[in-house]
Amino acid sequence: MKIAVTYDNGMIFQHFGHTEKFKIYETGDGGILNSAVVDTNGSGHGALADFLKQRGVDILICGGIGAGAKNALADAKIRLFGGVSGSADKAVDDLLKGKLLFNPDVACSHHSHEGSEHKCGEHTCK
Repeated sequence: MKIAVTYDNGMIFQHFGHTEKFKIYETGDGGILNSAVVDTNGSGHGALADFLKQRGVDILICGGIGAGAKNALADAKIRLFGGVSGSADKAVDDLLKGKLLFNPDVACSHHSHEGSEHKCGEHTCK
């Protein structure tokens, strides 16, 4: 199984559509076999689900995420664990142990407030 995490300096990046990197973990036998940080090469909201699908990702862990991206991930058959913050490595370990705290109803609705400041996970977007 492959698990991707929106990634910034060891932590879960809090806005899926603006993530510049994912840390992708290959797992097996209940643990992490290996991992690598990959650059999104400027892919935006719409392209990120396809970016993950092309890399064989089964699960995404992230902070905030909008409805369009959630739908694209569902279409790509990538399971979403959103509303997560903190260490990327710990989140994957917690997921594998069945104790990851996440928000199944996570939403980042700032797209309807274009140009205004809003909170998206743990950071403020403008």
